[in-house]
Amino acid sequence: MILALNAPTVADIQHIGAVIAQHAQPGDLVMLTGPLGAGKTTMTQGIARGLGVTGAVSSPTFAIAQIHHGTDLDLVHVDAYRLTSIEELDALDLDSSLEDSLTVVEWGSGKAEVLSEDRIEVMIERPQGAQAGLEPEDLFADAPRTIKVYAYGRRGEELQHQLANDIADATWQSA
Repeated sequence: MILALNAPTVADIQHIGAVIAQHAQPGDLVMLTGPLGAGKTTMTQGIARGLGVTGAVSSPTFAIAQIHHGTDLDLVHVDAYRLTSIEELDALDLDSSLEDSLTVVEWGSGKAEVLSEDRIEVMIERPQGAQAGLEPEDLFADAPRTIKVYAYGRRGEELQHQLANDIADATWQSA
């Protein structure tokens, strides 16, 4: 099953991230997918706030991975956009922090699945200009998003259900 969520504003994307954080446990893996500007880093900022991270959270595009210390659980934030192979991902040695932290991987599809069989994958969809009858300049930060959450493994399913229970407009779709 796919959990579908509506996120009309940036605040809604961050709220969904904060709810994920509220239910996160050490070893959880969240993969974020979507086009440029979809809101992957925005969701990670919500996750960070939910974990009690006080510092700024930005896209780790050039650093590849950043560790943010939360009050009870650390956040490992990875941007796999520039990674071209599983070997490059393996070189980051994420296995050493995976069991003790919440790991969020942007652009991880096709690369980061090897980190854990138990995970959620979050697809953030946003209007794409002419397809939605909008010009690119009209796609401001608060353009509505559809967020689809896919669960893998027992822990992924638990996290998906907890998220559905906490978000008022959650709907289920067949996979």
